[in-house]
Amino acid sequence: MSWARSHLCSALSLAAVSARGATTEGAARRWLSAWPAPQEPSMEYQDAVRTLNTLQTNASYLEQVKRQRSDPQAQLEAMEMYLVRSGLQAEDLNRLNIIHVTGTKGKGSTCAFTERILRNYGLKTGFFSSPHLVQVRERIRINGKPISPELFTKHFWHLYNQLEEFKDDSHGSMPSYFRFLTLMAFHVFLQEKVDLAVVEVGIGGAFDCTNIIRKPVVCGVSSLGIDHTSLLGDTVEKIAWQKAGIFKPGVPAFTVLQPEGPLGVLRDRAQQISCPLYLCPPLEALEEVGLPLSLGLEGEHQRSNAALALQLAHCWLEQQNHHDIRELKVSRPSIRWQLPLAPVFRPTPHMRRGLRDTVWPGRTQILRRGPLTWYLDGAHTTSSVQACVHWYCQSLERSRRTDGGPEVHILLFNSTGDRDSAALLKLLQPCQFDYAVFCPNVTEVSSVGNADQQNFTVTLDQVLLRCLQHQQHWNCLAEKQANSNLWSSCGPEPAGPGSLLLAPHPPQPTSSGSLVFSCISHALQWISQGRDPIFQPQSPPRSLLNHPTANSGASILREAAAIHVLITGSLHLVGGALKLLEPSMSQ
Repeated sequence: MSWARSHLCSALSLAAVSARGATTEGAARRWLSAWPAPQEPSMEYQDAVRTLNTLQTNASYLEQVKRQRSDPQAQLEAMEMYLVRSGLQAEDLNRLNIIHVTGTKGKGSTCAFTERILRNYGLKTGFFSSPHLVQVRERIRINGKPISPELFTKHFWHLYNQLEEFKDDSHGSMPSYFRFLTLMAFHVFLQEKVDLAVVEVGIGGAFDCTNIIRKPVVCGVSSLGIDHTSLLGDTVEKIAWQKAGIFKPGVPAFTVLQPEGPLGVLRDRAQQISCPLYLCPPLEALEEVGLPLSLGLEGEHQRSNAALALQLAHCWLEQQNHHDIRELKVSRPSIRWQLPLAPVFRPTPHMRRGLRDTVWPGRTQILRRGPLTWYLDGAHTTSSVQACVHWYCQSLERSRRTDGGPEVHILLFNSTGDRDSAALLKLLQPCQFDYAVFCPNVTEVSSVGNADQQNFTVTLDQVLLRCLQHQQHWNCLAEKQANSNLWSSCGPEPAGPGSLLLAPHPPQPTSSGSLVFSCISHALQWISQGRDPIFQPQSPPRSLLNHPTANSGASILREAAAIHVLITGSLHLVGGALKLLEPSMSQ
């Protein structure tokens, strides 16, 4: 057993996590199979979510897609087969008047802006997004609100039993986790008779299971970058090809300004299938013909998302011959980068209020609690972390204290999948954090009774080992910054932990201290030191102060006039933090 592994096991023991807690996906399936067979409609919401969790989760789905990418058409055909077994035809989805949105960065925010604008027109909206932050029902929204636990339970068991009843031998009885939720969203939106549905692509576009949509009203592509390279390709051009897969013949599509290479790919793919693709003018162009626009989401990068959302909403209203859209245009389209520029128009009062009132938790979100300020952003790609750093630094500048009291700056970080955490952490280093804290995307050491937060694709020791690696990368960067002539290399093994907190090296005099906790709750307890008026855990573990860095840091945190905490690197991490910091999101 390696040195890091043996110390990791020690940490797990101190965290009171048994070997049974580190369950594999197969073990989880066996455990869940012991639950009584569900019967509609008497089963409760948590039972429905537990059964949903027995399906392949997102990480397993990624592996499945990776194996099947040589036959992508078969993936879409399988999804259409599940749709038919559920009682729908692909043509039924045309009744939903869908706005289909993809992209690497900002597609969720773009969807949130678009949905809020159109809801202001008195339209009944559906909104399908991923992932969820606290509860899985957040993925399916009616009029901006997650469907109720009762409605989720009702539709879940109806779809589950329908698929089970009409299963065949050629495919498994149940689709994967994300496919199931996509099907369920379509059923909910049709049953609830929405006027339109805003549908966010899961991963990519061409082979995503949402791409069984044949006739959307309009499509959108937000900013492109590098993510999910094992599935989508290792260049932005390859990723652009995948994203452009949602384009449909004759269906208008809009994109924001992209680098020349990927923009050319989008343009070529659109031309090949006779899809009219337009380039969105910047938000400043629309403000010049009207008044300055106020956005409900913070961050300079949100202006690009808002510009795309305005074009999507405007086009949807125009396609539906909505009376409020007449005479809005003040300029005719021109050609830029061999693409027609979308028209500049004067945003209506409904549009302006929609942008202003948009709420999208976990994205450039700030919670102010006494001396603590929590900055939450689920950035997890290079470009999104760059935008996050810019937003965080600007926010700090605006909130700078004038009384000269001591301030502490803390990073709470995790990264999952095939993402390059070292590259992301390097982008965060200029923020000059006093402490860097790492923990897995686990809200509590035990998630019993909280099915929404369960993840059976990895074991607890695997995710803790990943956190140790993040910590090692951070300390390596700090050492290099402290001594630019450092010749020693950073080895592949993380260095040694202490107790529940794992800290590889004593912090250099000019570097920040770093700690690893076994769950989000323990990390927040150490950071807040009981000073957050809402997050007040019952009995903090005494072992939280066993490490010297934690012990000395706790004294500093208790005396600080202000504590600024940036939580980033993963939407799942942000969701777990919000579950604890905003209890209303669990209600």
